[in-house]
Amino acid sequence: MRVLMLSWEYPPNVVGGLGRHVAELIPSLADRGVEVHLVTVGRGYAQELEARSRFTIHRIGTSAPSIAYPDFFTEVWEANTTLEQAGHALIERGGPFDLIHNHDWLTSFAARALKHRHKLPLVGTIHATERGRGRGYLQGDQALRINDAEWCLTYDAWRVICCTHYMADELVAYFVTPRDKIDVIPNGVDPTPFQGLTKAELGDFRARYAAAEERLVLYVGRVVAEKGVEVLVRAVPAILAQVPQARFVIAGTGPELERLRKLVGQMGIADKVRLPGFVSNEERNCLYKVADCAVFPSLYEPFGIVALEAMAAKTPVVVSEVGGLREVVRHAETGITIFPNSPESCAWGIIHTLQNPVWASQRAENAYHEVLTIYNWDTIAAQTLAVYRRVVAERARTAW
Repeated sequence: MRVLMLSWEYPPNVVGGLGRHVAELIPSLADRGVEVHLVTVGRGYAQELEARSRFTIHRIGTSAPSIAYPDFFTEVWEANTTLEQAGHALIERGGPFDLIHNHDWLTSFAARALKHRHKLPLVGTIHATERGRGRGYLQGDQALRINDAEWCLTYDAWRVICCTHYMADELVAYFVTPRDKIDVIPNGVDPTPFQGLTKAELGDFRARYAAAEERLVLYVGRVVAEKGVEVLVRAVPAILAQVPQARFVIAGTGPELERLRKLVGQMGIADKVRLPGFVSNEERNCLYKVADCAVFPSLYEPFGIVALEAMAAKTPVVVSEVGGLREVVRHAETGITIFPNSPESCAWGIIHTLQNPVWASQRAENAYHEVLTIYNWDTIAAQTLAVYRRVVAERARTAW
């Protein structure tokens, strides 16, 4: 089977879980005999071809560096013209393909155009929705246009994939997507980067963030409002009242970072809270391994791949009982769940985890078992391939 895939994100152009999902899914599909050609945005402004032994990445330069767009939507719209041209040339030169698989709205304009131009069935994966990020509201013209693009993708797709039943409910509610058109396939995580790391070997690394007697509480991810990082910051005083040896690391970048730094200073907790900004994948993995607790207090979360990463590192997790996190983490079994947007509940979850290390360790072992059995990429690739085969079979019986 030959698949033309489109994604705005692919390493090193990774902003959130979408890019990591695509990077892990493609080689796992290739292991199952699927020939994947990914069309994605180039790192620079020239076309690059990255041919692996089992799949091919086509990085497409989309604009000149001097161009200043009025907003991100316009930049994406213009880039899709170039992506469509590249996809068309690839189909004409290297076809035929059995189907197109597009990830999110960002490349959906090109994917939908290629579908109609070449009469190829389209599979669309929705990783998040603009209305969901706005907690049910669309703020401004750009949000409205993104919402329209998401609706068009779900309408034009032969099948729609999303990562949780929560997301499936969003698609039904927001876009009136027929439920029998949706396939729920979870995100996954590769535990191997964590398996060679031990806390004993990472002693010097840990000392950069906390003293030996301190308990390290970690947040990793984008620093945006929807991730609820402010909830964690406001929970710090209550946590320190019960666990004075706690130390906090909030790793990641985003539009809320500077505001949070100011808030930490105003609250007088700068000596206990460190915000290092961007960390590499290697440093992120080490932080997971040395942390006593990983906390993700999201206000909106379609899945929560960072929680899976912590689970793969055998780090006890505390997460908001919201969105897809409710499906990934089961309270008192694979982690602790807390009320969203509640510093008091957040503090309780972290205090419970730090004060009961034996229970926390058992939950982490349970979570790790689920990573190996449910959230592994081979299983996810098999489920995705089953969707592909269904679509190809249905297309063969259907006149365009």
